[in-house]
Amino acid sequence: MKIFEIVFSPTGGTEKVSGYIADALEGEPVAVDLTDCGLGFRTVAMTKEDVAVIAVPSYGGRVPAVAVERLGMVRGNGARAVLVCAYGNRAYEDTLVELEDAAKGAGFRVIAAVSAIAEHSVVRQFAADRPDAQDAVQLAGFARKIQQKISEGDASEPAIPGNRPYKKAGGTGMVPKATKECTDCGACATACPVGAIDKDDPRRVDKKACISCMRCVAVCPHAARAVNPIMLSAATKMLSKACVDRKECELFI
Repeated sequence: MKIFEIVFSPTGGTEKVSGYIADALEGEPVAVDLTDCGLGFRTVAMTKEDVAVIAVPSYGGRVPAVAVERLGMVRGNGARAVLVCAYGNRAYEDTLVELEDAAKGAGFRVIAAVSAIAEHSVVRQFAADRPDAQDAVQLAGFARKIQQKISEGDASEPAIPGNRPYKKAGGTGMVPKATKECTDCGACATACPVGAIDKDDPRRVDKKACISCMRCVAVCPHAARAVNPIMLSAATKMLSKACVDRKECELFI
């Protein structure tokens, strides 16, 4: 049996959450990076005996559209799936049900799901350093319950919260730009999940293609990409009330 970790994690928080689950499951690990626009997703195929941990961040209460598109190319072939949604301590809203529908559409059987908190990708002061040690203990314990369910051959579906139809997707978010510290090294362009940054001139960004995932900010070795400080201040103020209290993981099995 193989354990496929199928992850869309531009800034690393979602991958960290999924790792606590996938690492505790018994099987040969296989990584599938949904942020890699050069990966041949149609060649990724599973069997009924395999298990997939499918993890995405919540962007405004929805699954990133590009993650849905790429997951749809994967051939689940009846493999069991554990769904993971990571969000920045505000709310995940319809992310899990949308991911459930996408996973089933790709041929997976959903047996468990979790929503967990990870550092907010834009306003990083919210949920800073999460998932933390407390989260790790909870997620590892949940993974043991999932393993028991797998061992018992229980393929029952969990009840996952959310709305259908999903909430309306948000508009264009904040687009990071190069600062004066930029050395044109191209690390951001290479890592961009949607190819929105010009590889010949990293200072040029296709604003319509950008999904505001902040991967370019996270990978820049010179800390030379940033969002508009006025917009960042406004977002911080808007999120301050919703994100002030610590939220905990929600587990569905």
